[in-house]
Amino acid sequence: MKLRIKGNSLRLRVSRTDVKRLMDEGTIEESIRFAQEADATLTYALEKSDSEADLAVRYKAQKVTVAIPSEDVRRWANGDGVGIYASVRAGSQELAILVEKDFACLDGNDAEGEDTFANPSLQGVC
Repeated sequence: MKLRIKGNSLRLRVSRTDVKRLMDEGTIEESIRFAQEADATLTYALEKSDSEADLAVRYKAQKVTVAIPSEDVRRWANGDGVGIYASVRAGSQELAILVEKDFACLDGNDAEGEDTFANPSLQGVC
């Protein structure tokens, strides 16, 4: 799973394996360590939720979780849709959330394209 933060948006891109794990286990997460200190880690997670009616974001010290209703995850994982998009209140601002299937690069780089979804722009060439 890849994380991109830009301005007031959070984008998660998931591979085929990530989507399968999300469907089977209900959650996927990754961590990045920024320094030697024990609290210098950020964990980001994607969760299939039976308790949420809408996409939600939870944040606690060093961890951000994007929770998506189970039915929305199932429909997206089994369909042709690229992503799940929402906007949630974050204090006085809106936080844009994008959860997308990770597509193969258009340049055909096999190393980068491993475990990705076929890119619709390649019209079946992948």
